[in-house]
Amino acid sequence: MASRHHVRAAAVQPRGYPFDSAAAVDHVSSATAEAAANGAELVVFPEAFVGGYPWGLSFGTAFGGRSPGGLPSGPPAGARQPAGRRTFGRYHDAAIPVPGPETERMGAAAAAAGVYLAVGVIEKGAAHSPGTLFCTLLYFAPDGTLAGLHRKLKPTAAERLIWGEGDGSTLPVLETPFARVGGLICWENYMPLARMAMYGKGVEIYLAPTADSRDRWQSTLRHIALEGRCFVIGCNQFVTKAHYPSDIEILGEFADWPDVLSRGGTSIYSPLGETIAGPLLGEGVLYADLDMGDVARGKFDFDVIGHYARPDVFQLRVNEAPQRSVPS
Repeated sequence: MASRHHVRAAAVQPRGYPFDSAAAVDHVSSATAEAAANGAELVVFPEAFVGGYPWGLSFGTAFGGRSPGGLPSGPPAGARQPAGRRTFGRYHDAAIPVPGPETERMGAAAAAAGVYLAVGVIEKGAAHSPGTLFCTLLYFAPDGTLAGLHRKLKPTAAERLIWGEGDGSTLPVLETPFARVGGLICWENYMPLARMAMYGKGVEIYLAPTADSRDRWQSTLRHIALEGRCFVIGCNQFVTKAHYPSDIEILGEFADWPDVLSRGGTSIYSPLGETIAGPLLGEGVLYADLDMGDVARGKFDFDVIGHYARPDVFQLRVNEAPQRSVPS
């Protein structure tokens, strides 16, 4: 590792661009340039920012139509309405290939700004599952290269209707001049063994992009900081109903939802669980100057993979081999 120093991190909480990847990539480019102008060396964007997190939509599975007798049948298992299927097709169109034109643009933005850049995207066309969408976190280096990616291991609840599961081959922790950077997406952070895999790789700046804007999520971020004795950057979007295209066929599915679908909650915590910045509500950017020496100082009394571990009693084995249904 290079010598330790203070590093300025920027956590961007943008407005949403559901179904509009081009506009989202434009925002990544402009906000990354602005963050770099304000001294940031690490810039983080939320879960599923490019491609969109479809708050409130069930893609036609919430309405079961009518029974043979003509009575409403409710939302039975197996319900898939044609309008929902067409909307999923539109959502699939908004997803991006990795690598592809959108990743080239984001890499160019990282290179122009000279920063490390992390962006949550909806990925399509993965070589092992070309017909499946993945919720993916991309890492770009300051030279513009795609330095790593992580595919969400376990989509949550209705996310399983639209996203596939990643495997252990995409659990990177990047070596940067200022810290080891890695993380997990949203409720993966409730998986103790997944967190332990990150700690075992020596993560020092832990990224937790999310779509959860509830107050209780802050307790999760603080716990990770204390457990891993690492900096934690939680990053979300600010999304309203008005951000959706008006011609989406199934907008009626969220008629009873509030106008604000995600209020944000982006925040940054120290290795001792102290709030450095946030939570941020509404569109904006959080900046924090991280003293990387705090990581070692925090481990004085607790190191989850070191002096506070009991490898004679507990061990974790992580399968990092790519998993393919049809091996080549």
